[in-house]
Amino acid sequence: MGLLVVAPDPGVAAWCAAPIETGIPGFVLRPPVLGREAVPVVTDPAEAARRPELAVLSALAHGSSEQGAAIAAAVLPAIRELDEDMARFYGDVVLNSLNDAARRALEAMRKGYEYQSDFAKKYVAQGRQEGGRAILLRQLRARFGELPDAAVARIHAAEIAALELWAERVLSATTLTDVLDVPS
Repeated sequence: MGLLVVAPDPGVAAWCAAPIETGIPGFVLRPPVLGREAVPVVTDPAEAARRPELAVLSALAHGSSEQGAAIAAAVLPAIRELDEDMARFYGDVVLNSLNDAARRALEAMRKGYEYQSDFAKKYVAQGRQEGGRAILLRQLRARFGELPDAAVARIHAAEIAALELWAERVLSATTLTDVLDVPS
């Protein structure tokens, strides 16, 4: 078993690299520290695809710099090819490593972009569905007060098409039944 300290902040890296007296005669712990300067800036999509973990580490180390958007633009397509859970985790790590300017630049690059991968399409649809549920529940509670558990469960089990239909019905409905029940 080994120890490696990852410290993107130079001050923290210097502090972590300081020798630690253990109290055992002759044994001083000198932990190896991986600082920002030791991590390459990965902006080449081919390099990111070859070594996705290094590309994610690059985003962690340099994502808040002026190169953050270029790093993210290389890393995000590369991680799509990984296992779904790992890709989602790495995507969060990369996006959370960016400064606001890099996030805005990345969003501008993607404006009007239609996702091509099933992975991205799945999570965009899931986000829309979850957001639709939350909005519908908020609208229904504002309009009709506390909702019965059965109505909440039905909304949570519904597909996006039903949520959209119910959201339209909220505009003219006078009762919760008018929203959720199938017209006869």
